[in-house]
Amino acid sequence: MIKKGFFLVGASFLISGCSPTQQPESLQTAELTAPAFIGSPATPKPFEGKPADNLFMAPHSKSTMHSDGYNSDVHSAMGPLGIDPQMTTRSGSKLPGGMCATITFDQQGQLVALCASMVGFELQLLSPQSLELLARYKLPSRPSSFQALVKRDRDVIMSDTSGGAYYYLDDKDRVVLADSTQTIVRVGHSQDEQGNWSFNLEDSWDLSQDVPNDCMDWGNWFPSGECDPITAVMPDHNGLIWWVTRFGRVGTLNPDNGEIKGIHLANEEIQNGFSVDQNAVYIVSDHATYSMKADADGSPKTIWRETYDRGSSRKVGSINQGSGTTPTLIGDKYITVTDNADEKINLLVYRREADFKGDRLICSVPLFTAGKSSTDNSMIGYGRSIIIENNFGYTNAMEHKDWSTVTGGISKIDVREDESGCDVAWTSSEKAPSVVPKLSSANGLAYFYTFEAQEGTNEMAWYLMALDAETGETAFKIRTGAGQQFDNNWAPISIGPDGTAYIGTLNGILAIWDGNRQSPKL
Repeated sequence: MIKKGFFLVGASFLISGCSPTQQPESLQTAELTAPAFIGSPATPKPFEGKPADNLFMAPHSKSTMHSDGYNSDVHSAMGPLGIDPQMTTRSGSKLPGGMCATITFDQQGQLVALCASMVGFELQLLSPQSLELLARYKLPSRPSSFQALVKRDRDVIMSDTSGGAYYYLDDKDRVVLADSTQTIVRVGHSQDEQGNWSFNLEDSWDLSQDVPNDCMDWGNWFPSGECDPITAVMPDHNGLIWWVTRFGRVGTLNPDNGEIKGIHLANEEIQNGFSVDQNAVYIVSDHATYSMKADADGSPKTIWRETYDRGSSRKVGSINQGSGTTPTLIGDKYITVTDNADEKINLLVYRREADFKGDRLICSVPLFTAGKSSTDNSMIGYGRSIIIENNFGYTNAMEHKDWSTVTGGISKIDVREDESGCDVAWTSSEKAPSVVPKLSSANGLAYFYTFEAQEGTNEMAWYLMALDAETGETAFKIRTGAGQQFDNNWAPISIGPDGTAYIGTLNGILAIWDGNRQSPKL
C-alpha cells in the first residue's frame, strides 16, 4: 500500500510573479528540413449548437479533457486559421517526461493543466499563449511508475489511465480528481494581494475503504490484496460525483455528506472517461456500453447495457482488448463508441433514451483498412456527425521507431435523419497516430496532430493539422518541431477561449495561434 510518508498530501506550491522559474524553457527540436507551413489559411465555416451545460462543471469547452460532459471534443472558440502562425513551447519537467496531457480553462482564460514526469503528476496553472508558470500542486506518484521501473516494462505506465488525467473543472474553477491513493480531492486556485497565484486543497474524500488499493509500490513490494485504481470522475446533473475504476467498479460520492456507494462490473475493465447528460451517466467497459442512474440512496443502477464485438486480442494502438473510445454523446438522442472487431473496428451509434423500445443500435459502420483498424481516442461529435481517426500501428513516443506501421485514416460519419442507418461522408488518408482531436464550432475546422518525413534526417517533423469538417479536405499544417519531444503521445488538442490551440507532447506543451490575434489581458 502507498505510504503517505513518501509524498506531501495536499502540498501547495506558490511561485512569485517575478520568479525566473516562471518563464518557460522551450522544447528543443531536432534538425528541421520539412516546410514550416503546408497548405493555405482557412476561411471560417461556423456552425451553431453545443451540448447542454452541467451546472456542477465549468462551461462547455473548458471543463474536461474532451471539452465537456458530453465528451463532444468541440470547442466554441475560433481556433487557428493558419494566418501568420505563432508558437510558444514549454518543457514540462527537467526529469524524464513532462507531458501536460489534460488542459482545462478557468474563468480568466488561464490554463489548468495536469502534467506528468517519471516521478509523478502535478497540476500547473499557466498563462495563455506565453505558458508562464503561475503555480504548481504536487500529486501522489502512481504505483505504475514504480512497477514499470521494477519490471522494466514501460507499457505498465502507458496502459494506466489513473492518477488524475480524467479530472474535471467544476463551476467554481476547482479541479476535482481522484489521485493514486483512492482519494477524490477538490483543489482551487486563487491570487493574493501581491499578484501571486497558488493552489489550495479545499476538500478530500478517502475511498480506500471502498476501493481496493493494495498496490505494489516503494513501501509495499509484495502486496497480497487487490489494486484497482480510480481512473475517472465526473458529476451528474444532481451533483453526485461519479467515479470508475480500472477493474470495473462504478460508484458515486455525495460531496455534501461524504456518502459513498458503488457496484462492481465483475471481469470488466474501464480504461476511459465517461459521459453525462441530464438523464444518465454513460460508461464503456471492455465488454459493453452502459447507461446508469443513481437510485434514491445514490447507488448506481443500470438502465440499459449493450454488448459489442471486443475482438480476439488487444491491438497495436489500443490500451486494452475493448473499445478504445470514451463514449461521445451527440445531441439529445445518440451515443457513439467503437468496438474492437478483429478485421475492422466498427463505429456504433445507439439511441440513448431510457424508455426506448426496440433495437437501440442505429448503425455499425466498419472503418479503415482490414487488419489495420484501431482507435484509442474519443470521437468528435456535433449535429448528426462523428469524426474519428485511425490509431493503428502507433505504440508510444518512447518506443515507437517504425513510422511506416502508422496506416492513418480519418473519417466522418453522418447519422441519417430517418435513423435508418449511418453513412460515411468522407475519408481522409491523413495520419493522426495518437492525438485527441478537436473541432472549432466557430470556424468548422477539425484539428489533428500529424507527422511528415524529413529529407536528410531520421527525425519526423510534427504538425498541427486542420481539416475542413464539412469536406474532409486538408486546409493546412503548421510545423511545431522535430523529434521525440514533439510527439504528442496520446495527449489532446485543446482550444482556449482566445482561440489558441494547445497540444500536450511527450516533454511538455505547445501553444499555437494566429499572428493577428493577441492573448486576452488577465
